[in-house]
Amino acid sequence: MSTDAEFADARHIPPIPPQPPRQPAPAGMPEPEGDPRTTVLRRVPAEPSAPAPGAHPVPPRPTVPPPAGAQPPPHPDRAPGAPAPAAPAAPTPPPPAGRPHTFRDTAAFHLAHSQKLWSDSREPAAGRGPGAPPAPRHPAAGPSAAPGSAPPRPAAERPPHPPWPPTTAPHPGVVTAPGAPGRPGAVRRPGPRLLGAAACLVLGIGLTGGAAAGSWLTDEADAAPPTAEAVFAKGRDVWHNTPVDRLFPRTVNGLGVGPGGADRTWTRIAVAADAGCGHAYDPKLTAALARAGCTRLLRATYADATRSSVITVGAQITKADQPGMMALNTRFSTRSLGTRTDLLPLPYAAKGTPAEGFGPAQRASWTVRILTDIPVVVYAVSGFADGRTVTDPQPAEAAVRPGVTTAPAESGLGHDAKGLADRIGTDFRKAAGSPTQTTEASS
Repeated sequence: MSTDAEFADARHIPPIPPQPPRQPAPAGMPEPEGDPRTTVLRRVPAEPSAPAPGAHPVPPRPTVPPPAGAQPPPHPDRAPGAPAPAAPAAPTPPPPAGRPHTFRDTAAFHLAHSQKLWSDSREPAAGRGPGAPPAPRHPAAGPSAAPGSAPPRPAAERPPHPPWPPTTAPHPGVVTAPGAPGRPGAVRRPGPRLLGAAACLVLGIGLTGGAAAGSWLTDEADAAPPTAEAVFAKGRDVWHNTPVDRLFPRTVNGLGVGPGGADRTWTRIAVAADAGCGHAYDPKLTAALARAGCTRLLRATYADATRSSVITVGAQITKADQPGMMALNTRFSTRSLGTRTDLLPLPYAAKGTPAEGFGPAQRASWTVRILTDIPVVVYAVSGFADGRTVTDPQPAEAAVRPGVTTAPAESGLGHDAKGLADRIGTDFRKAAGSPTQTTEASS
């Protein structure tokens, strides 16, 4: 029997084509039984087995038929003269339809007749549940076992299948996965590890939510505009809480602030150490600012792009409160203290710089600003870098007016003083957090 028939599926095997009509045999040749192209297997006689001890020997079967009228040999296991019982004749079953006269032991034949065997073993019957007993397997019809092979044992003598291993209860603290087999009716209790992990998760979520809420509240508080009192108090400390490059930048660009709307660029060439206000102004200007007090005085000197003019800009941090700064601003504006030529600031002439020769006689234009939102007085004074003397200095607000033909106006010294004073005053306000720019008197 072919081994391919044991593993092939009969449903995927193409049908066996019909055999061609048999050709008549030539005259004088005997016609073989069955298909001459198919090998026919015949039984092989089994080897004679040895007789058991104490049993009567069975005489061998004669190969030559006995002559007519001869008596059969006597049987030692029967009584003399007893007639042999006649065996009933077994009915001969009709041959199956479509089966050839001679049995064909081919792979195609067994594959074609093994559909029932594969269907019974692999396809479950309809309406049969998982708890129903398995259906008995019927062996497919096939050729008889080979001579000398052991017959199949009955089902009662087959060894039983080993039982399934018993399901053990899960260890305490281990949660059984969904769908995993467990003991019926068992209560799953969370273990200490699971409880600890849940507690950590809740704590982490709480901390994250608290941090997010705090950050949100802080951002809202930062986004709210500061009060005027807070800005004024912070402006008193900007001189030691803010880098010098933010209060006095190294380079200041003035777009459209020069004569005729030209752009101006100023470069810082010297920065003075913070000090008192005793030697920063003319005596009369010192007396006018004495009511506000002096905490610190910051100064820096700049030069324009052509190095032809030099400008000293300063900031005095006062001790006055906000009403005191407003009163000082009103006094300067009503009495025109900012336009008097005997109330000028002094320049900072740093040695080894283009401003080394910048003294009181070289002052050509100036401006003084009394800021009211922060306790700061900002001023600027400009002159020629070549050291020439100016006999008629002019306030910056007057020198920047159109049509003025004075030396400070035509040289742009008034624009330099006004432009730098505006920029340094804006930087101090930004450092204090002032959202708006108030109006103050300027000379």
